[in-house]
Amino acid sequence: MNLPSGIVQKLRERQLDGSLRELEVYDGIDFFSNDYLGLSQLKFDTSGNEGATGSRLISGNLLKTEELEEDLAHFYGHKAGLIFNSGFDANLGLFSAVPQKGDTIIYDALCHASIRDGIRLSQANSFSFRHNDIMHLNERLTAATGDIFVAVEAVYSMDGDQGNLEAIAKLCKKFGAYLIVDEAHSAGIFGAQGRGLVNELGLEDQVFAKLITFGKAYGSHGAIVVGSKELRTYLINFSRSFIYTTALPPASITRIAAVVEAVKQMDQERTKLKLNADYFTATVKETSVNCMPSASAIQSIMVRGNQAAKNKAAELKAAGFAVKAILYPTVPKQSERIRICLHSFNSQEDIKKLIHIFA
Repeated sequence: MNLPSGIVQKLRERQLDGSLRELEVYDGIDFFSNDYLGLSQLKFDTSGNEGATGSRLISGNLLKTEELEEDLAHFYGHKAGLIFNSGFDANLGLFSAVPQKGDTIIYDALCHASIRDGIRLSQANSFSFRHNDIMHLNERLTAATGDIFVAVEAVYSMDGDQGNLEAIAKLCKKFGAYLIVDEAHSAGIFGAQGRGLVNELGLEDQVFAKLITFGKAYGSHGAIVVGSKELRTYLINFSRSFIYTTALPPASITRIAAVVEAVKQMDQERTKLKLNADYFTATVKETSVNCMPSASAIQSIMVRGNQAAKNKAAELKAAGFAVKAILYPTVPKQSERIRICLHSFNSQEDIKKLIHIFA
């Protein structure tokens, strides 16, 4: 059966501008995964665990899942938490359910697609503000109606820079807005025992909800939204991406508990990761390489144009490096890039060789 003409046209457009996505299997020195601390390689005993059997509101709920939610909520500085099957599911379920008709969601222009898709499903009004622009956020807050929700990330996944959380939290307090922080790329890395950037800055009491994902530094899968007990109850009742999906299997719950405990003890790896990030930025500064400013594990080297970025990624792959080109439309035109993810297990020699290919 032939494809509908609209689908054919969209695929053709992607082919013509060099942005058609394809699945690939990569080998080489890892500079592209979110496995910042190398935990995906660790083995944990999950023997004897069976399937989930259904949604948590039917047959998929487990006592150990509820106990883990309580432990994680307290660890991340909140009263309660609810585990979702992924970070995407968590953001979708949170933003589509919590803001009501007549409310206002104000989100950083560089927020992740999962936040934006959740906002699209909400009945609330929504407006973006320029990335990390406090004056523009103030303008948006001044014009907002109803309950106001402000959505930001602790570390942004494409540029690698940090959200201006202290200034944003202060502004939210002034306007009585509810601050929601996605800690996908900061949990496990920042804060005491990997509690995240909100913890490192001492802002827990000023945050309405926080999202922690376990598929990045924790090398696992799933996510948790932490906040108040009332928020948890509300999400159980109104968050469709939680209600209408099969629960994570017991093996996943066991692994999440194990990796969080492991990360608590990984101060040495966190220090090594920071040293690698510092070494990367210092080495880049000695060259003419166009790298976006970032102090995190995410470093973006600009290679403008889809084809140029793909060619550079192929060159790096041929040299033995596993990297990924980030193309338009994932990022705006003329901001295409090679996104470098640093890890605690990367050597400085490999980092130097990688940068040399760009220089």
